[in-house]
Amino acid sequence: MSKKTAIYPGTFDPITNGHLDVIKRAGEIFDTIYVAIAESKRKAPMFDLETRVKMAKKATKGIKNVKIISFEGLTVQCCRENGAKTIVRGLRAVSDFEYELQIGYANTSLDNEIDTVYLMPSLKSAFISSTVVRDIYRHKGDVSHLVPKEIIELMDSSCT
Repeated sequence: MSKKTAIYPGTFDPITNGHLDVIKRAGEIFDTIYVAIAESKRKAPMFDLETRVKMAKKATKGIKNVKIISFEGLTVQCCRENGAKTIVRGLRAVSDFEYELQIGYANTSLDNEIDTVYLMPSLKSAFISSTVVRDIYRHKGDVSHLVPKEIIELMDSSCT
């Protein structure tokens, strides 16, 4: 039996309960799911790459088939390097669909052996985005219901 490996790429700035929901769902479908954290200097993340990797490792510690990696460059190259034939993407709302469809087609144009699977988070996580979390957090609001509790301390220590 062949192993099914997938990549779930993103900046995860920070990882949210919505991300965690998609990771858990993907973990039930694939033998191995790589949470691939993009350096993404263009997006100017709030948290540095090392901190985002630490957050993801803490948040997914109890999920046995999840591996946390970082990467720079094209997602399809990350797939090739890690033996993944599937990219997992989350869809929260119709507004995400057009952008995600373009990215999916672009990835297929680069490597037609790599498929994209779209997963929707549960309704309770559907509104959560890293952007919303960062905005609330910057204004000293409570984000404890939006992110895994394990990462709050890392968020606080990296923003002091």
